[in-house]
Amino acid sequence: MTDLLLEVVLLANLASSLVMTGLIWFVQIVHYPLFASVGAREFAGYEKKHSQLTSLVVGPPMLIEAASALGLAFLSQGRLAAWAVWVGLALVAFIWLSTAAIQVPCHSRLEAGFDSRIHRKLVRRNWTRTVAWTLRSCLALFLIWRGGAQ
Repeated sequence: MTDLLLEVVLLANLASSLVMTGLIWFVQIVHYPLFASVGAREFAGYEKKHSQLTSLVVGPPMLIEAASALGLAFLSQGRLAAWAVWVGLALVAFIWLSTAAIQVPCHSRLEAGFDSRIHRKLVRRNWTRTVAWTLRSCLALFLIWRGGAQ
């Protein structure tokens, strides 16, 4: 049963990380840069709706990713490469802290209207999450590839 649970958690970790990596690259390359193309009159309403809808899309995979990363830390017990499990968990913590400390406040300020300085900060600082999620996916693939062997 423990082996089956570990496999399920590994797959949930991989799937959620890959989903978030794909989403963050789309956001970084396409979505955030296009904020500058929304008209000034429409931007505040657009940003508010964007934040609401984005939360619906990214919330579930982010929660699954965090839970599965934590689950791997508890379930691995010498059956997975410990360094990869702990680095993956640290990256999740970094992503959540960055989201709370940088992206959410930027979006909150943009709800008042477009501000090119805040927009540039949002795009520039989002690269850290883009890199972190990419690394998470690489680690999740590594853990699957290693098949749980230490």
